[in-house]
Formats: sequence, C-alpha cells, structure tokens
Amino acid sequence: MAPPINPVNSILNRLRSSSLDQCFDLWKGKFSVKGCPLLHDVPSNVSFRPFSLVCNETESDAPFPLVQRVKALSHKGGFLGFNTDEPSDSVVNSLGRFTDRNFLSIFRFKTWWSTQWVGTSGSDLQMETQWVVLDVPEIKSYVIIIPIIEGGFRSALRPGNDGHVMIFAESGSSHVKSCCFSSIAYVHVSENPFNLMKEAFSAIRVHLNTFKLLEEKSLPSIVDKFGWCTWDAFYLTVEPAGVWLGVKEFADAGVSPRFVIIDDGWQSINNDGDDPNEDAKNLALGGEQMTARLHRFEECDKFRKYKGGSFLGSNSLSFKPQKPKMLITKAIEIEHAVKARDKALQSGATDVSEFETKIKKLKQELDDMFEVEGSGLPNGNRESFDCKGDDFGLKAFTRDLRTEFKGLDDIWVWHALCGAWGGVRPGATHLDCKVVPCNVSLGLDGTMPDLAVDKIVEGGIGLVHPSQADDFFDSMHSHLSESGVTGVKVDVIHTLEYVSEEYGGRVNLAKAYYNGLSSSLSKNFKGTGIISSMQQCNDFFFLGTKQISMGRVGDDFWFQDPNGDPNGVFWLQGVHMIHCAYNSLWMGQIIQPDWDMFQSDHVCAKYHAGSRAICGGPVYLSDSLGCHNFDLIKKLVHPDGTIPKCQRFALPTRDCLFVNPLFDNKSLLKLWNFNKYGGVIGAFNCQGAGWDGKVRRIIGYPQCYKPVTGPVHITDIEWDQCMEAAAMGEAEEYVVYLDQAESLLLLTPKSNPIQVTIQPSSFEIFSFVPVKSLGPMAKFGPIGITDMFNSGGTIQELDYNETGAAAARLKIKGSGNFLAYSNVAPKTCYLNGTEVAPEWSADGKLKLDLPWTEEANGISDVVFDF
Repeated sequence: MAPPINPVNSILNRLRSSSLDQCFDLWKGKFSVKGCPLLHDVPSNVSFRPFSLVCNETESDAPFPLVQRVKALSHKGGFLGFNTDEPSDSVVNSLGRFTDRNFLSIFRFKTWWSTQWVGTSGSDLQMETQWVVLDVPEIKSYVIIIPIIEGGFRSALRPGNDGHVMIFAESGSSHVKSCCFSSIAYVHVSENPFNLMKEAFSAIRVHLNTFKLLEEKSLPSIVDKFGWCTWDAFYLTVEPAGVWLGVKEFADAGVSPRFVIIDDGWQSINNDGDDPNEDAKNLALGGEQMTARLHRFEECDKFRKYKGGSFLGSNSLSFKPQKPKMLITKAIEIEHAVKARDKALQSGATDVSEFETKIKKLKQELDDMFEVEGSGLPNGNRESFDCKGDDFGLKAFTRDLRTEFKGLDDIWVWHALCGAWGGVRPGATHLDCKVVPCNVSLGLDGTMPDLAVDKIVEGGIGLVHPSQADDFFDSMHSHLSESGVTGVKVDVIHTLEYVSEEYGGRVNLAKAYYNGLSSSLSKNFKGTGIISSMQQCNDFFFLGTKQISMGRVGDDFWFQDPNGDPNGVFWLQGVHMIHCAYNSLWMGQIIQPDWDMFQSDHVCAKYHAGSRAICGGPVYLSDSLGCHNFDLIKKLVHPDGTIPKCQRFALPTRDCLFVNPLFDNKSLLKLWNFNKYGGVIGAFNCQGAGWDGKVRRIIGYPQCYKPVTGPVHITDIEWDQCMEAAAMGEAEEYVVYLDQAESLLLLTPKSNPIQVTIQPSSFEIFSFVPVKSLGPMAKFGPIGITDMFNSGGTIQELDYNETGAAAARLKIKGSGNFLAYSNVAPKTCYLNGTEVAPEWSADGKLKLDLPWTEEANGISDVVFDF
C-alpha cells in the first residue's frame, strides 16, 4: 500500500520541482529573468507565482494539443500580483522600475483604438498600455508583461516616476472592490519575439478560459474576397438605390464585389424627443446619430419601402450619383456653422443669434434637398412605408441584389454593440431597457479627446438589461438573417465600460453581452459572420472572442485630418499602417486582422493598396459613386472578386520592433508574410506623424516626411513561423522581384541586404522565391503575375519533375504578365495543353501572357520543359 499523501510535503515538493527550471525570480525587490535583473525596486506588496502554481490546465476547455503546448512551456511564464490595505474598485500599484532598456508597447489612444509606442524606461509608457515587450539582449531574449483579467477587474499599465511601471486595476463599479490580486498580469520570456506573442497569449487563453485563439476558430467567408462598404460613399444617406448603383459600377467595370457592407444609416433610429414610432429624418453625417437610439429591430423606412423588382429588368434607376455628395456637402456646412457658434460661446459671446439664423437656414436647405432628390425608387413605391411581406423591405432588396449580381456572396450590415450609438430606446421594444449615464474610466485620462465619447456621455446609453443579452442580439440578427443578410460589422464595442456601475462591473457586463453576441452569431450567421470594430482593448480580446474570429486592427481610414492639418491627407495614411501592423502582433493571436477599407481614388490609394495586398485579410473599398481607380483595383482583385491573398497575417520585421517608423527620421516599416511558394517583404515609408502625449493627439512631424533608406534581406522573413514555409527558408538561392522597380535579383542568404530608398507615402514589395535546380543545367523560380501587387499570391500550385525530363508545372490564377526566373530558355512550354512560345531573355526573365478563362475560374495550367 502506498503511504498517505502529506499535503504540506506535496506542496513543498511541487514548489521545489517547479522552481528548478523557472525562468523568473522575485527576490528582495528585484525581478529577474534567467538571472538577469529586469525590474528594480519592486514593492514588497508585489508577488510573483509561476504559471504551473496558478493555472489548472484540467479546468480549461482548450484543445488538448494546445494545453500540452502551454504546459511544456509553463516554466517560461508566470503571474504578477499585489495586495493593498483597503478594498477599492480602482487601484494603482508599481510593479518595479526599469531604465535604459528598449521596449515596444501597445496603448489605447482612444476608448476604441490602440497603437504602437517605444521607449527605454517605465516612465516612457503611455496611459492604458495593453502590453509591453522588453528587449533583453544580455540573454538574447524578450520578455512581455501583459495586464489581464482577474475576477471582476481588468488592468492596464501606465507610466510612473523614475522609471516605474504602474499597473491600474479597475472593476468599473463601486460595488465591486478588492484589495488582493494574485494574477493581475502575466509575464513570459522567449528567444524569439514572434514565438513570445504566441506562447504568452496561448498561456493566457488556457488560464482565463474566457476566449479562444485564432487557431481554434473558423474564418468568415469574406476573408479572401473583394468587397465594398457604403460608409464613406454615403455616410447616413445610404439607401437602396445608391447601394444598387454602387455595386453596378464595380460589376460593369469587371471587378464584381463578392461582399457588400451596408454601414451605418440603414437602422430605425430616433432621438428621445422624437415620435417613438418614426425614424429620425434627413440624417447625413456621422455624429448626428450618436445620441439616437434604436426604436425597432427592422430596417428604416428608406429600406422598408423597397419593393421587390424595383431595379430589375427594364425598371429605371432614377438615382443621381451626385446626390450623396451634395447632401454631405450641405451637412458639412451645417457642422462648420455649429462649430463656429460653439466657439463664439466659448469665447464669451452673449448674442449668437446670427449663428442660429444661419444654422436654421442651412438645415432647411438640407431638408429641402432631401425632399427634392427623393428616394431613387420608381414613383409607385415612394409611399409604400407600411408594406410587409417577402416582396418588400430588406429581404426583397437583398434577393434582388443577388439576382442581378451573381457573384455577390455576402451582404453584411453595420450595428453598434448596444444596438445603435445611443443604444435602444426604452419602451420601444419588448426588452427591459433604460438609459444609463456614462462614466468614463479613470484609465482613459490622458487619452485623445473624442467627439464620439462626448456625444455618448451627453446622451447616455439605452442599455438592454444584460440578463436579456441573448434575446437582444437574436432579435436583431434573426430578422437580418431572414432578410438575406449573412453577417454583421459590430461597432462601438467599448461603450460597455462606461455603463457597468449597476451591472456588476465591466467584466461581468462584458461577459453577458459577449456571450449573447456569440450565441446569436452561432445561430444566425454560421458562427463566423462578423467583423468586430472599435474594440481594441484587452477586455474585448480576453472576454469577447470565443466566437469572433475577425476584427479591425487599425482605426478608421481617414482621407483627411479631421483636426485641419492639410498635410494630414498624406501622413494619416502611414499612421493607419502602423496601427494595423503592430496591433496584429497581439490581436492576430486571437482574431484575423482586418486592415479596414480605403478609397481607390485617394491621393494615397496606391500606398494603401500595397499594404492591403500583403496584409493577409480581405480587401474592401469605400469608394463614392463614380469615384474609382479601376486600374489600381485590378492590381488587387481578380475579375471574379477573389484576391491573391497571403497565407497568414502581415507582421513587422524583427528590426522594426523597437524603432519608431513614424517620426524617428530613419526607420522604414517592413512587413513580412508568406505566399504558398515564397515569402514577401513590404517596405513602407510611414514617416511624418505620430502621437504627442502633451497635446494628447496624433500630429504631423513634417521634418520627418522625407525619403528613407533601409535594408531588406531574406532573413527579414520569419520562415520558421509557418510550418509550410520552413523549408523555403533553407534554400541556397532566391530570386527576388521588386514590384515597383520591376526588377529581378538573385541572392543567397549570405548576400548583403538590398538597400532601398522609399519616398514619403510610398512603398516597395519584395517577393522572395526559392530557386530550384532542374536537371544538370536549369534553374527556375516562379514570381507570378506581375500585374498584381502580390504576384506570388497568384501561384496556386507548383510541382517540379526532377527525375527524367526536368519540368516545372504550375497552376496560376489571374490574367496578364506571368514572370519567372530561368537561367536557360525552356525547351517547350504548354499553356492549358497547347504549346506556346514564351519570351525569354538572357537576364533570366521568362515571360508568358495568361488569359482569364471563366470556365476554369481564371486558372491557367502552365508547363515548362527543360
């Protein structure tokens, strides 16, 4: 018989065995990693516990291989905690200090959005820091500190004095207090910064058991397709005729969108003082609706009165393409007049009657314009407001869209997490709802002033009781699903933290809402039909992503600076890319990064297109009617609306992690990714703007808006991060194609880096393809269709015949100029079974013109015999 187990000895033995290979140690105020001091002057109330002593893997619902992977690396991580004397709903405590050590971090600069920040001291951190990676060259490693969820509290880092790193834990409710935190932040060490992210967030996933990693979930159907979003084209003036004409313009040009997102403006909303059964009238600009609330779950009158068949066949479409811009321009006049009045009041003016008269006149002009322009529907349908049944409304409209535009797979719509920007109107639906005052978290002190926040605070949120979250989301989504809508873009997600006082705090409220959302997604949209937006805070990622698998990683595409800097039209585009690139480091562990829409006729459209080509997510535009650059679009999109997408999501290269590509005057943003048969580096000049903590907003740095030179090398691609790509990283020779320069180079891993100079708001894409030796003489490396920005993404299949007659067999999707490297001319070439004569030159360029064949879905079979 085995001797009885002594609990005390068991715990001591566990501690002793686990401490043998632990990487971290906290002793006498010094927090060390592998013997290297990391944080000094750690307060005595701070604790550290190894992962294995905190997390019980058996309680996690994570897949067994994931649990085993985390368990095998558990010695590399652990949890920081602290105790205080008095329970509180918001607590700040130092974790220790560091100086003279490079760090990379992500912080929230608005309620909704996060971005990159670098420095060398704990005092350099920004408010609402989501995580910080410390460079530890002494042991050739990297350490990440991630504030997480514990109980009813979420946490973030912030700067302290003299290099101290402060942690801020808050519940969001004065009724939820604590003084003891044993695992409020997670720390992890790795020799590889990309493994660091994967390992750390895998460990947190197993520990918290409240979210799932991207690897555990299916992706939305739109992820590898081209689409159009109505937002910048219409703002709130969106209506069926405009949507129809927008899709038709793309289809007529030969680039049919495979998905459409009908953004804000389709819902039934009104203000508290309005007739509770009528829609707010004549809304145009974003901002006007931010105090409005949902008064029914069905579509607004503009879409309800649509009669099936209105735009099919010979029925005329009377919509004027210039209508949205006319309405928006007039609305902007009103906005400027209101700002001028408010400025006068702030300056002490007592008589603003002249301003009021002007505002009233402009509003009347806008109302008259709405009336004159009409609905764009045939005359007989304009008064059919109360029509019901399958032949009217959103259901009829989506059916007609799919009937006319055969390639349109998905039609999605926008909604705010709480329904509308202002939530749901109390008494307007069957749900228990009340207007809840908004309290902005103390953690957001020091972040950027935001009109949306001001408006939401002004009106409060019409919050459906969290006990009815399931019913709430299903009420919205079931109607949409029955109406032919296949997914939703859920926006304004982080309003929940403003209204959690009476609902058990922000963690409990978030759980209720996210669980309700997840259930509805599973029931109504196949579990995947969602893009999450305005959600870049750890609450969402740690609590809301069991079902959600795709989300925005940047803030909005701004075509100009809303604060008035005329150069913002240029520098804001680089800022957007930095947001997307660095947020993907952590968000990409949990969701598929979505780089957002842009406009193809923008002055920096090509710059955006280059980044979208290799970002690894969907490509979608928000072009206004008649405002398209189809030559540019066709470098991103195949005629069938699919895209030559990279195999995973793009990330900054290792040498970009601890630099500032926005205003250090010297650094390029370099992104790496994979195609099936090669690697990709995108080099972007993003210099010229960035965060200014003193004025609390992003400003221009014109002295940095200039050409930048930097190195690009084969080893910039993290080949070992993809199992299928690992072998490509061991090639002895590569052919490299520079997309913008249209040049071909031969390199080996020992070659010097390519030195490239990139102009402001410009880029270069480098395709690295292993060179294959075929027979005794031939060397071959396929680039792909060079008419596309991501040429390598056009190669669907590649097979080499190395025994007998040497040959390369390829399946290539797309039309245009196919390019490969070959040191000798092929003996024969076959295109779709027919012998053809490719063009070969002594510099190794092998070219072949490929057709688009509808019957083969645009795929050509090509064989080169050597």
